[in-house]
Amino acid sequence: MRRVARILLRSLAVLTVAAVACATAPAGGRSPVPVAAGVSVAGVPVGGLTWQPARERLQQAFEKPLRFEFGRESWRVAPERLGASAAVDATLDDAIRARAGAAVALRLSFSATDVRRYVEGVARRLHEPARDARLAGVVDLRPAFTVPAAGREVRRAVLAKAIERALRTGNRAPIRVRVRSIAPRVTADNFGAVVVIRRGSNELYLYDGPTLVRSFRVATGTARYPTPLGTFSIVDMQRDPWWRPPDSDWAKGLKPVPPGPGNPLGTRWMGITAPGVGIHGTPDAASIGYSASHGCIRMQIPEAEWLFGHVAIGTPVVIVPY
Repeated sequence: MRRVARILLRSLAVLTVAAVACATAPAGGRSPVPVAAGVSVAGVPVGGLTWQPARERLQQAFEKPLRFEFGRESWRVAPERLGASAAVDATLDDAIRARAGAAVALRLSFSATDVRRYVEGVARRLHEPARDARLAGVVDLRPAFTVPAAGREVRRAVLAKAIERALRTGNRAPIRVRVRSIAPRVTADNFGAVVVIRRGSNELYLYDGPTLVRSFRVATGTARYPTPLGTFSIVDMQRDPWWRPPDSDWAKGLKPVPPGPGNPLGTRWMGITAPGVGIHGTPDAASIGYSASHGCIRMQIPEAEWLFGHVAIGTPVVIVPY
């Protein structure tokens, strides 16, 4: 009986010591040994701290949102939104094993896809397309243009690298979103051909942007069939065209005329967006300089051929009354 009692007492003592040890050990069975002096993790000082305080400090540091700035605008984004997660416990194991004064890297993973998706969202929100020069009309017989403006686009690769660096290092200094300028493709100087027709004086001017290239005497429509006023563009260009009677009272009973001498359109046709109206050559040289057509703009055949080579589909045609 005495022997049994001694065995029971020894077992009780062992159980008591184990219970005390479990009560004093940190959660998860981690060592109570503090981190060596001067040790930091991703810039966060944890030297001298035991497991739990060090863990809380690291977790709080990692969970701080990333900060972004662009001009006067600023905003914050949580690391989780970028698919980032930190292995804080494993990192602390590294810190506890580190020598005094060591700088320990944070064990971190993130989703490159989530980072790229976020960068694309920022790029779309901050994008501004360049504004090309447009024809605004005619001022003092010369083409006038709107003022072009540069656009901007986010430098996506630079922003993605800055985000990844902030996540890995734990640095939460503001990330400045960098952009590059987008030059307008069209300015007044490279706008290209513009045709200006003065209906009242029967003159046609070809401009290269704001610069006059050449002028011509032409024939325009009669009072009954006037050449329309406004801004149009060339939509049809034909060499050696057929003339086909338009749906108009003056052309009733007339038959199509094939290419060749005597064709009413000469050798070149440049149709504009005004229905049935175009710039073309004419075998009737005597009509040049007068209001003699059924709405079209007639030119000397050699001059129409020259103009044909200096315009294109889409070339603006501005017809003014004077």
